[in-house]
Amino acid sequence: MRILLIEDDEGLGSAVRDQIAAEGHVPDWAMDLAEARDHLATMRYDLLLLDMMLPDGAGLTVLRELRRGGAAVPVIILTAMDRITDRIDGLNAGADDYLVKPFDLTELSARIGAVARRYAGNPNPHLRLGPFAVDLAQRRIDGPGGAVDLSQREWIVLETLLQNRGSTVAKSRIEDRLYSFDAEVESNTIEVYVSRLRKKLGRDSVETLRGLGYRIAR
Repeated sequence: MRILLIEDDEGLGSAVRDQIAAEGHVPDWAMDLAEARDHLATMRYDLLLLDMMLPDGAGLTVLRELRRGGAAVPVIILTAMDRITDRIDGLNAGADDYLVKPFDLTELSARIGAVARRYAGNPNPHLRLGPFAVDLAQRRIDGPGGAVDLSQREWIVLETLLQNRGSTVAKSRIEDRLYSFDAEVESNTIEVYVSRLRKKLGRDSVETLRGLGYRIAR
């Protein structure tokens, strides 16, 4: 997933960024509201991690702006404010989940996965793909010949397609999930990963719709 982290604490921000990158996501990091707005104006995100108190204002300000504009991107609030009224304010503003600092990074990873699956329309992490059993939470695939190993980027491509199962996903959308702003992307990169997935999961596992993108059928 492409995730925007909005957090002004450098120590915590670095730890969260490294954690979500290690989980196979692509993180962008903004340290104030102005920088966050710049990111949101130029990139489509799959999830936001939002601090409540930022140097140039309250995190809920940008959350309310997003919801008023009709944006449905999931948002998890990260904050040291642990009063019930603060949690209620965040949820009423349109947040999907709430983590009070300090928190365990593995719990954050679990909540990111749970929120993403809900938004994809399938909160169950256990899926079937032909003869393969896919566990999105554990990033595990079991098939007739045993476990199937995927690289981190192969997983990102597969998850992107599974989360949009039955729909066509544009090549550019997959690239956004794979690479940060400053990365150079070769023109055939996505084709390479799709080819690898077909070798491991069967040639019919991923459909190519020329000029449109890729799809996993329902």
